[in-house]
Amino acid sequence: MSDLPANNEANQSASGKTAYQVLARKYRPQNFDDLIGHGAMVRTLKNAFAADRIAHAYILTGVRGVGKTTTARILARALNYVGPNGEDNGPQMELSEEGRHCRAIAESRHPDVLEMDAASRTGVSDIRELIEGVRYAPIEARYKVYIIDEVHMLSTAAFNALLKTLEEPPPHVKFIFATTEIRKLPVTVLSRCQRFDLRRIDPEVLTEHLAGIAEKEAVKIDRDGLWMIARAAEGSVRDALSILDQAIVQHTAQKDDAALSAEAIREMLGLADRSGVWDVLNAVMTGDAKTALTGFRTQYDAGAEPAVILRDMLDLVHLLTRTKVAGDDAAAHGPAGEADASRAKEMASAFEMNALTRAWSLLMKGLTETNMAPDPAAAGEMALIRLAFAADLPTPDEALKALKKNRENGPRERSPARPVAPPRESAPQAEQISPPAQTAQIIDILPPLSQRPPGDGPWLRCFDDVVRLAGKHRDAKLRTELEAYIHIVSFAEGRIDLRLHDDAPEGLANRLAQRLKEWTGRQWVVVVSNNGEGAQTVRDRRYAEVMADPLVKKALELFPGAEVTAIREPDLASAPAPDDMEEDPPVDPDVDLPQIDAAEDKRGTP
Repeated sequence: MSDLPANNEANQSASGKTAYQVLARKYRPQNFDDLIGHGAMVRTLKNAFAADRIAHAYILTGVRGVGKTTTARILARALNYVGPNGEDNGPQMELSEEGRHCRAIAESRHPDVLEMDAASRTGVSDIRELIEGVRYAPIEARYKVYIIDEVHMLSTAAFNALLKTLEEPPPHVKFIFATTEIRKLPVTVLSRCQRFDLRRIDPEVLTEHLAGIAEKEAVKIDRDGLWMIARAAEGSVRDALSILDQAIVQHTAQKDDAALSAEAIREMLGLADRSGVWDVLNAVMTGDAKTALTGFRTQYDAGAEPAVILRDMLDLVHLLTRTKVAGDDAAAHGPAGEADASRAKEMASAFEMNALTRAWSLLMKGLTETNMAPDPAAAGEMALIRLAFAADLPTPDEALKALKKNRENGPRERSPARPVAPPRESAPQAEQISPPAQTAQIIDILPPLSQRPPGDGPWLRCFDDVVRLAGKHRDAKLRTELEAYIHIVSFAEGRIDLRLHDDAPEGLANRLAQRLKEWTGRQWVVVVSNNGEGAQTVRDRRYAEVMADPLVKKALELFPGAEVTAIREPDLASAPAPDDMEEDPPVDPDVDLPQIDAAEDKRGTP
């Protein structure tokens, strides 16, 4: 990497020795060839300079440490480049040879290249001062260049004051803006600038860059250790060089001349052991919560932050998913390259795609909770426990396959039907069929469809049909009261014997009889009993059935403290209405035909 000669006077300490310079300043790029990871921007600028189509204002955006201010200074040098012997061939992109103005610009002391920190000079008065200086020609260089760092910090009034000058500056003026918050800039400013997005540096590119600097510093560091530094820097070259500075101190403290190990780097950064993270991920994906917690605690005790462990697990889940989709060739494209390839291929073939996407969702939620929790370790462990127990739950496609298989093989097991009192002798009875001794289904006391009485109105064969009829006629208040306050003693066409709940509203039985007459066109007898008999209310029965469902039980075990707050029938409008039952309804092999009203209730979901 090329570098300008150091200024001896500026780098001399009081004792006469050369002052130490951090790596981020010592190896700051001095020309476009030294920039890494920004090839697209460099090509665009080279073409613009070659075609003499140089913009009057540029804006550089990106995260911290990717080279925005450095690029701005290099661009200022290119705009004002004059050869060392005074030859002036206009703006030049080739800066390998130091020009007449290069040193002063690189050291921020050139009179025609003015740097302004918008974070500390945000007011309109500062911009007025800048605009006053724009009118004057440069003193020494070709252009007067204004570099404004963190330009998004300017006030609204300052931006408004700058707009006219920014749109039509004098030919001898160039503006270069740098910002980390491009969205905070007014659109009117963005439209007047040529924009370059300086992206994060890839870990592989940054690792190569660090290896070259370590070699120049005569420091031996394991390749895996350099990769850890590059990954911890999150694409920032300045952050990577700062961490490398710290690692070199670690190496200097060693008594032997051995290379600084990756383990020492991991301990310094507080990172998780990669192989240990693989073991933890495999344990939670197979439902082994105990092994996963042990591995997590081992990593935590070694200095790894809980959020870092979960973030590494997310990286591995992403790698497994890519390998599952794109094939084995994608296994080597993970953060660790070939080091993860063999294990990624093995685990990707062992888990289904739905399980991997579910693991991603649960880990993302766990990472968010870990970052916010007062005890990150506890939050991380809870995330692993949830993921481990979720491994035992069927994925959506597995649940659908199981339901399909149950339909093909016969009716599934059901919870016991609610007890129903036998019909009263006075009720009109149809032909009685003796049920098997081991079952007591509702159909056994209901008349078959072939025994429907004459009439054009709807035929109500059970109380659940009454509830649905109230819903069909949009009488929500009555339907809610029927579900919550009525215990059926017996039910027959034209007669209902019931017991009212203690909290039932006054006149409910009379209103029910009146509505049934309006809706069916027949007279109904509603008898209120006070002897304490009667089945569960519709609401209580539905709640009991839902709570007895194995999936609901499993969900409540996985999420302690969760409650079933509502049970709804989402597709009630498409359910067969009582007055549409002219023929026997189609038989669903997954539903016990005798329990028609219970089967309808089963469609409600908690």
